[in-house]
Amino acid sequence: MEIGQKVKVFRLRDRVPNSVAQKLGKVGVIEGYKVTDGSGVGIVVKFEDNSATWFFEDEIKPV
Repeated sequence: MEIGQKVKVFRLRDRVPNSVAQKLGKVGVIEGYKVTDGSGVGIVVKFEDNSATWFFEDEIKPV
C-alpha cells in the first residue's frame, strides 16, 4: 500500500474508541505510516471529514 492510495476500513482488530469505530466501512486516503510496537507498522488514513487515524494493514483494503 502506498501513500495517496484510497482504502476502505473493513474490520477492526481491537476494541477502539467510538470515534474510530465510526470509520468502519469508510473510505480514506493513506497519508503516511506509523511504527506501532517497535516491530509493526500502522497505516495512517485521512478521511473526508479531515480526521485521520492509523490502522493495521489487515484492517484496510484498497478501493
